[in-house]
Amino acid sequence: MNLSKSKYTRGFQCHKMLWLDINKPEVAKVIDNEAVFETGHEVGELAKGLFGKYTDIEFNKDLNQMIKDTDAAIKRGDKIITEASFVYENNFCSVDILVNNNNELEVYEVKSSTDLHDIYKEDISYQVYILLSLGYKVKKASIVYLNKNYVFHDKLDIKKLFVIDDITKYVLNNQDSIKENIEEIIKDCSKDEPDINIGYQCNNPYECPYFDYCTKDLIRPNIFDIRILPFKSKIKNYNNSIISYEDILKSDLNEKYIEQAKYEIKDLKPKIEKDLIKDFLTTITYPIYFLDFETYQEAIPKYEGTKPFEQIPFQYSLHILYEDGKLVHKEFLAEPDIDPRLSLAKTLVEDIPKDVCSVAYNMSFERNIIKKLAEVYPDLREHLLNIRENMKDLMIPFYKRWYYMKEMEGSYSIKYVLPALFPNDPSLNYKNLPLVHKGDEASNTYKDLGNHTKKEQETIRHGLLVYCELDTFAMVKIYEKLIEIIK
Repeated sequence: MNLSKSKYTRGFQCHKMLWLDINKPEVAKVIDNEAVFETGHEVGELAKGLFGKYTDIEFNKDLNQMIKDTDAAIKRGDKIITEASFVYENNFCSVDILVNNNNELEVYEVKSSTDLHDIYKEDISYQVYILLSLGYKVKKASIVYLNKNYVFHDKLDIKKLFVIDDITKYVLNNQDSIKENIEEIIKDCSKDEPDINIGYQCNNPYECPYFDYCTKDLIRPNIFDIRILPFKSKIKNYNNSIISYEDILKSDLNEKYIEQAKYEIKDLKPKIEKDLIKDFLTTITYPIYFLDFETYQEAIPKYEGTKPFEQIPFQYSLHILYEDGKLVHKEFLAEPDIDPRLSLAKTLVEDIPKDVCSVAYNMSFERNIIKKLAEVYPDLREHLLNIRENMKDLMIPFYKRWYYMKEMEGSYSIKYVLPALFPNDPSLNYKNLPLVHKGDEASNTYKDLGNHTKKEQETIRHGLLVYCELDTFAMVKIYEKLIEIIK
């Protein structure tokens, strides 16, 4: 069996996951990681220049050619080599950045993250194992990742953008474990499907695409269908034989988790705390400005005052509901490949006057976006903060469970609340939208917008606009439903 560093880390997380990758990939749940891969590639390419001019080993499907090219570069005395490739007993790796100081090697593994995770230490330990086994001397082993505190000003400074953590001591002390892990992984993955029960490894450090396959024989519904219970708690209860909804009803779990099970298996009628909902609605005054932002993230910041992975707003939808029932819609969508924040902020303060009531669903997100805009644009600060301070959260009645029904499946997300309240309304069904159906799709679609023709952009922009419009129209309908039920 051939291992690579990605296969090794998959096997390190769970032998069964790697076995299924090799033998039953068709049973995997599709997880869209394209945006993650693109980000990783972008960060990796930038990091190659950290130490100056470098020799890049070009990718080749024939890995032996990459190994030969690496050997030639080392023999030439090339000091910095990226994607340097090696193999030892069918264990292959490409080192992101290799620094060669008189045959004493420094190994740098680049990650598009703002934190140092344990799995990264295993990844680089595996690479060092191969190098040491081939007789190289490894002087230093480091993880390179993004500095969460770096703020972009004028020009990108990659020396400050990246953090370099020297973990040489850990890596060298970990070598015996790496050897044992490789032997165990190869052994388990070279025979029948490993008999490994579900556990914490199913979601740590990465989401396993085979979870549905591995739980296919469990009674339905079960503990893993309790929507807002943390995964670690689900596994803990599973290990304590609290699996079925009947088990949950007899458990000492928090009442909100028991409530989900109770409502679903007993088919209970909706719970409506009218007095509490009525009190909440008295805090919302007409005209009501229903607001929703769409944002995207850049791993490598490029706009003034932004940090890695900061949420950058590029779009909003605004529905204005008047006391007489009149409904007005306004919207904003930035042009591609520009800093969208100033034009968005200016339009927002034009569309929302001071001292009016605005409403968001899970308002902490919208309030944080507005706060960031106020920090960047002091001329708009007073008006933006006024909007922020007069905002109400439509999620509260559902988060507090003042209004709850079994169709919400334990969730207070608008993507569950809306179809629960309006099950047969096609105009409120996100699945019926033409292009964009959820937030991450909106983000990725906007980031890619500049790569399309003007005609294609028109179609894509329409898809983005109708998606965001539905978010605020949904809030209007939910608000009207709350008004209706307290009468």
